[in-house]
Amino acid sequence: MLKVVTFMKQVARGLQMGGNFGTAHVYRSSLNAIIAYCGKEDFTFDEVNPEWLKGFEVHLRSRGCSWNTVSTYLRTFRAVYNRAVDLRKAPYIPHLFRSVYTGTRADHKRALGDEDIKRVFVKLSQTLPCSQSLRKAQEFFILMFLLRGLPFVDLAYLRKSDLRDNVITYRRRKTGRTLSVTLTAEAMVLVKRYMNRDSSSPYLFSLLKSREGTREAYREYQLALRTFNRQLMLLGELLGLGDRLSSYTARHTWATTAYYCEIHPGIISEAMGHSSITVTETYLKPFRNKKIDEANKQVVDFVKRSICGLTA
Repeated sequence: MLKVVTFMKQVARGLQMGGNFGTAHVYRSSLNAIIAYCGKEDFTFDEVNPEWLKGFEVHLRSRGCSWNTVSTYLRTFRAVYNRAVDLRKAPYIPHLFRSVYTGTRADHKRALGDEDIKRVFVKLSQTLPCSQSLRKAQEFFILMFLLRGLPFVDLAYLRKSDLRDNVITYRRRKTGRTLSVTLTAEAMVLVKRYMNRDSSSPYLFSLLKSREGTREAYREYQLALRTFNRQLMLLGELLGLGDRLSSYTARHTWATTAYYCEIHPGIISEAMGHSSITVTETYLKPFRNKKIDEANKQVVDFVKRSICGLTA
């Protein structure tokens, strides 16, 4: 019978050799969590049953893992299990993962409120103690918003060849979907300002140097992401934002702003290149109750006005 730990290491190694360093990292993290839970070096797939999975879920929660982290580890293990079943190296058990959590929760709000959006989009005053790197971080954040909430990973890997006239066409790193974005005049100004001037580089922006698909390029991306998030945190403090600013805030803010503009979730899902509308619904979930409360207030206010009109 196929050994779980051995097989997961094999899969992670294959992903890394294929240049999928981020996914390989998730597989290794999931594997480490499984080893910590089992307390032994290896075991076979026939030892995995609903009780084992529920125990793993409880173990992860007891370690302080968020529900989203629990889901990531369990979905990763499910993908490994499905591979083993396809190879006929593991017994197929119907609905094996039914009793454990493999969804996505909106544990906290990531989108900016109206007032914070205004602060971020206003040009930084020359009197503020702001470095050039903070101004660059602010303008990259705005550009990501203008490009329909473009994720930082896709921004970093954009190539000069992806830009044709005023249209950027690119393939999403996460889902593989091809998206085209027509640049607004404001977006084009920022693209031209920060466009890579190195003629030997294929990248549109100077965030990466090494060839795509190499370990070096992945490390450069990780460093660029950490630096960007650190700059955004400082920018948020400087602007006095009520919510923390991060690379994903632009994406969530675009989605929720579109939602408040009465754009259908299906269109928002297409615009953002989500794998399904279910992912988009997760983005919007924290804001549905607020919007429903606003609708209720409108109804109550209408009734109050009507009553006042009748009794006047």
